[in-house]
Amino acid sequence: CSASGPQCLWADSPSPLQNFTKAGESDATRCATREELLRRGCALEEVVEPRGRHQVLEDAPLSDSAEQETVTQLAPQKIALWLRPGEQHSFSVRFKRAEGYPVDVYYLMDLSYSMKDDLENIKKLGNDLLAALRNITKSVKIGFGSFVDKTVLPYVSTVPAKLRNPCPDRYEQCDSPVSFRHVLPLTDNASEFESRVSQQRISGNLDSPEGGFDAIMQAAVCEEQIGWRNVTRLLVFTSDDVFHTAGDGKLGGIYLPNDNQCHLDTDGLYSKSHIYDYPSVGHLAQVLSASNIQPIFAVTGSTLPVYQELSRLIPKSVVGELKEDSSNVVQLISDAYNSLSSTVNLEHFQLPPGVSVAYESHCEGANHSLGGHGGVCSGVHINQLVSFTVTVQADACLEGPHTFALRVLGFTEEVRVELQTLCDCPCGQPEPNATHCSGGHGTLTCGVCSCSPGRVGKLCECELAEATDLEAGCRGRNGTGPTCSGKGQCVCGQCQCNSNVRGQHCECDDTSCERHDGQLCAGQGRCQCGSCLCDEGYTGGACDCSLDTRACLQDGVECSGHGRCVCNKCQCQPGYFDRLCSRCTSCRTPCEEHRDCADCQAFRMGPLSQNCSIACNHTVATVVPEATVNEQWCKEKTDDERILIFLIEGMEGAVTDQTSMIVLGLVLGIVVIGLLVIIAYRISVEILDRREYMRFEKERERAKGNEVNNPLYQSATTTVINPRYNED
Repeated sequence: CSASGPQCLWADSPSPLQNFTKAGESDATRCATREELLRRGCALEEVVEPRGRHQVLEDAPLSDSAEQETVTQLAPQKIALWLRPGEQHSFSVRFKRAEGYPVDVYYLMDLSYSMKDDLENIKKLGNDLLAALRNITKSVKIGFGSFVDKTVLPYVSTVPAKLRNPCPDRYEQCDSPVSFRHVLPLTDNASEFESRVSQQRISGNLDSPEGGFDAIMQAAVCEEQIGWRNVTRLLVFTSDDVFHTAGDGKLGGIYLPNDNQCHLDTDGLYSKSHIYDYPSVGHLAQVLSASNIQPIFAVTGSTLPVYQELSRLIPKSVVGELKEDSSNVVQLISDAYNSLSSTVNLEHFQLPPGVSVAYESHCEGANHSLGGHGGVCSGVHINQLVSFTVTVQADACLEGPHTFALRVLGFTEEVRVELQTLCDCPCGQPEPNATHCSGGHGTLTCGVCSCSPGRVGKLCECELAEATDLEAGCRGRNGTGPTCSGKGQCVCGQCQCNSNVRGQHCECDDTSCERHDGQLCAGQGRCQCGSCLCDEGYTGGACDCSLDTRACLQDGVECSGHGRCVCNKCQCQPGYFDRLCSRCTSCRTPCEEHRDCADCQAFRMGPLSQNCSIACNHTVATVVPEATVNEQWCKEKTDDERILIFLIEGMEGAVTDQTSMIVLGLVLGIVVIGLLVIIAYRISVEILDRREYMRFEKERERAKGNEVNNPLYQSATTTVINPRYNED
């Protein structure tokens, strides 16, 4: 049996359970739920039920210090995992920060003209920055790169003179703008850092947003040129303005999306910024995460909110407020590194489709969170052990083995998980020439005989040549009709029924019962041989009739005394309706019932005035000189056209007839809606008329202009010169 869910449970049938399947039952009935197999007589030890499990393949001990030859901070390193589709399985992952773990820092600086004073301070910070980081770890390397924007309009001026010197003051010397320039690979030489940075000059561009995303992308994908090691990687991004993102390149005629490739030339310049668009935020987050690079956005206060929103979209990133002259950048980087390194984010990568992972963090005093996409512990100290319970679930069977990774963001170590789904039941090795199969005429697998060539039958009990002569045993009692009732195959004079069909002649179909709301036996019973066996409390051909009567009762009275309860619903007597048969078409309202008694007792008038004391001995009327009449008062017209106003007191369940109010409300509502429709129509007509009139006026003005300029509308003029007055 092969299955994609937890119901792949097999009843293996060596002796003494050779006849687990009854006459006519399909071998598919061996695959069922545990409860169903046990109910039908399968012994518990014969039920084969695969369960998820895992095996740790590599588990090197965690390191205390980075000075060891091999540093291990994440364990185990390799796990084999077997999953039943639909079931969850958990295992544990441990992490411990090793003391003195190496750090690479790449400083990426905005060199647009507004960062002029910042550059002067950066030129002096090499020794200070390395000294601050060496307080944490002895192995630190630092590199430098700069950016401005794409060198096409409208980002920078393409006037040759402006490209050579983009400074606002033409007497001031500035470098030509570049999209990204890689200046210094990662080095532990602070003097070289200061020397190379001191050679940099400020540049300039036209628009406010900068091309920082291009620079971050190249710094992340050009690993060899930058010199990234397999250690903690920090990218410090400094700017005083916002950024261009995917789609902005169209302003400069750039349509190709960023290709996620390194395009640095021999001078360290990004050579294809005019061809590829800026990367998107999601693209950048994916590349940074895959490269284990943790960005630190050191930005000025005016742009801080923008970068804080950006940081929420990029995993393992922080934002710090940079002073206007970048004088606090060393402290900012040191604080950001401490924040990043003390936060442990365990996440998964390359997860196969249909597989989900959940996390539970065990931080031992540090802050923790329950995770969907990742487990998080914050405030983790050096050499503090934290662990995560990782729960994996596969929704369906996977084709072949798959591998995915678990990794702590910012570190290159990972846990490799080799995943396989258990979709076949391991019910033992096949037994060739099994005695159970008619003395060796077949192979016994999972309790089912696979017959040798030339043999057929449930137990391979007959030869193929004589099987066709035994079809009479597969027909009904009188030997007529289709073989096996048309719901199975005749093999060796015995019916082998289709799934969910059983019986000697496959006459019992366990899926042919009545349905209600699309469910077999309304989901409240079991179909057996075409008839529903209802659960307790239900009856009917489709088990759709509840024997409960609570829905028919009110104050202990069934259907208000005007009907009977059938299938927990009231069937009302003629003339009565409503859910509880509480209303009828010919019933009088309480006001109508008490009108004549109120009239005769209060005013000695009406049809009961002659025998009022007898007919109305159950009521007492009191005349009130003045009263506040509301909707609870009855207003009834008498036979002589008088309006009688009275209030019924002491009668539980008295009802006020509000038919007139409902009718009045409906009439008023219809009138108001009609008026609104008319007003809306008139307004729309008025607007259209005004537009047409304005269009007419414009056409008329245009026509007047044409009359002035068009020769067809001008009168002819003839100039005559008198020679007498032309002599002088």
